[in-house]
Amino acid sequence: MKIDRRSFLSYTTAVVLGGAAGSMLTPAPWKLMDDISIWTQNWPWTPVPQDGAITYKHSVCTLCPGGCGIDVRLAGGRPIKIEGDKDHPVNKGSLCPRGFSALQYLYGPARVTTPLKREGKRGEGKWQKITWDEALTAVSGKLAELRSNGRPDTVACISGSDQGTIPNLIGRFMTAYGSPNFLCTATAKDAMEQAIYLTQGRQGSPVFDIENADFILSFGAGILEGWGGTGRMLNLYGAGKSAKTLVQIEPRLSDTAARANQWISITPGTETALALGLAHVMVKESLYDRQFIENFAFGFNDWTDDNGTAHKGFATAINDYPPAKVARITGIKEAEIPKLARKFAKAAAPIAVSGRGQGLLPGSIDESLAVLLLNAIAGNINKKGGVSVLSDFDYAKWPEIKIDETASKGMQQPRIDGAGSDDFPNTRYLLNRLPETLVAASGDAPIQALLVTGANPLYTMPDTAAAKKAFDRIPFIASFSPFMDETASYADYILPDHTPLERLQEVPAAVGISRQVISLAKPVVKPVYETHHVGDTFIQIARNLGGFVKSAFPWKDYETFLKATLKDHWRTLNKKGWVEISHDLPEPLNYVFNTASGKFEFYPTARVSGQKTIPPLPAFTPVPIEGDPQRFDLVLMPFDSIRLAGGDVANAPFMTKTVDANVLLHQTSVVEINPATARKLGLKDGDSVKLTTPRGEATVQLYFYDGIMPGLIAMPRGLGHTAYSDYLANKGTNVNQLIGAIADPDSGLNTAWGIRATITRI
Repeated sequence: MKIDRRSFLSYTTAVVLGGAAGSMLTPAPWKLMDDISIWTQNWPWTPVPQDGAITYKHSVCTLCPGGCGIDVRLAGGRPIKIEGDKDHPVNKGSLCPRGFSALQYLYGPARVTTPLKREGKRGEGKWQKITWDEALTAVSGKLAELRSNGRPDTVACISGSDQGTIPNLIGRFMTAYGSPNFLCTATAKDAMEQAIYLTQGRQGSPVFDIENADFILSFGAGILEGWGGTGRMLNLYGAGKSAKTLVQIEPRLSDTAARANQWISITPGTETALALGLAHVMVKESLYDRQFIENFAFGFNDWTDDNGTAHKGFATAINDYPPAKVARITGIKEAEIPKLARKFAKAAAPIAVSGRGQGLLPGSIDESLAVLLLNAIAGNINKKGGVSVLSDFDYAKWPEIKIDETASKGMQQPRIDGAGSDDFPNTRYLLNRLPETLVAASGDAPIQALLVTGANPLYTMPDTAAAKKAFDRIPFIASFSPFMDETASYADYILPDHTPLERLQEVPAAVGISRQVISLAKPVVKPVYETHHVGDTFIQIARNLGGFVKSAFPWKDYETFLKATLKDHWRTLNKKGWVEISHDLPEPLNYVFNTASGKFEFYPTARVSGQKTIPPLPAFTPVPIEGDPQRFDLVLMPFDSIRLAGGDVANAPFMTKTVDANVLLHQTSVVEINPATARKLGLKDGDSVKLTTPRGEATVQLYFYDGIMPGLIAMPRGLGHTAYSDYLANKGTNVNQLIGAIADPDSGLNTAWGIRATITRI
């Protein structure tokens, strides 16, 4: 079977956006994935499947937070094909290109096959193979040294997630050791969590019940780019034209916008103003849910506190956002704003969602609040087809930790990232602040040892050059990555984890699903190389440290820990593969809120706290765009694609094969530009240009695209790797090299959706 580039692209388009997704498709795409010739001719490092009995194993894909069920086909015990599990409640058979190509992560040349110790300078790529005993001794020894010197708080751990038993086991280790610095990358989920806490007083993950909604108002959420769980969204929108109405609001014609019933182009960064403008129309025209407002809400109308001080309510505040003003801010025609508000309000089950692209950017708290309050006046809080909250990780139980004096003192120290401080009391993680803190610190670096697991910050963090400069200040870095990614290649020791197909773990479902689904990812093959489960590695390090740290981990290994932790759920998970836990509450219990008023707060009283005075009511404040507009006449905006992995795990070679020439041409990134903008600059379609921002520069090629607003240029996330292997390295530009972070003054979360830029012909 001969497959050229054109065939690859047409097949993948059919899989991703065609009439159906995953295993519901014609067998042709599966032939593409299954054909022996493609593995042997294009990627000779993938072994040819041996003859033998055909068997199937059920598992869960963990390459992204989606938690999609998968069926793995094996020949003679060797996995040869992956497809979506049609019975799994999350994806129901759908699967994205990354899930299809998971076998390449198992056998790929980027695998770290044994523990490694750095030789020479960081980043030179010189390594010495060592034994597991040597690696564990080195890491345990460094941690023991810092702890014996009373400095456990100088150890930090960067994790790719805080969901599930593996991150929680590692978090338990950090607590027992005595460090408050367990760090995760913040996403749009973190901003929405804060909005929910401020209005409802509840801690947990946001739920967007899109399955039961009939009108979806998306403020840039990439429903077909990976937002909310790729398999889940493909299942809803991949099987023909959905009966749901989808209105997509974003400045670029994305795949989601192209498939939407209506695309509304908006000036980027003005989504908050539009949400408040829609709320203004709904209130003015009495299109809001009066029963919810009158019985279960606080702060919608003007009110007076116990001291006699009068406060402006939400209904009064949004008088500042009439359609004419919102039109000037957003670039949307004035007449369109009331029309959209009426359509949303009159739908049977409307829902508004936010989170640009895949939701990798947190964005401002004001934007999340404005979108959440738009849902509230529509009366779809804690309702079927609406927005609710899942309680934090409450299905697993383990014994409380007893800590010693060293750990107690360490845990009382402020976090290195400032999360949870008086300035940012409601924020859990601020990894974006770490580089600036490390570089600005005088004397010894405040972080003396860094552990990195399930994350690749030297690729994913904004301004990767600044991040690398900050990491240079850390004397000891240990990576647990199964791949030679950018961060692993900059470490001092690598203690490689298993890949997803080799690893046991429980997997909570993606953010946004309307019920709590916990799945069990089972190993479908024995470890191919000399790798160890990261949970086992941390348990062994705890044993090596001894004392109270060791006593916090009485389990023999991660599997024992998992069984003991999941208790009654373990049997069901092991047999069925998943457990569904409903969080539905009968009325009126679903309208019992944990706020000071006991109601849903349009005027979040919890927002007035800490050392800063923060206006409780959301308002539109433009996010500053870095760069001098006199020097930089354009704005660069990153975008997400389902064919490019822009997060912690890079593309498999198969995925990169599917990328269009208008995204990556040969080894060069392609940048989208509106033809009118290009003509003003005297540029032609296909020109090679130098792209410059205040943070860096790159050589790119122009692509004329009518689907992007004038004055903007767009570049995808997921290219420009400098590590992994020749199949991924040096292909295009990492957009994170060109853009920095801008902190939200309320939460400290990164809000930088773009950066000023200029282009010059080469």
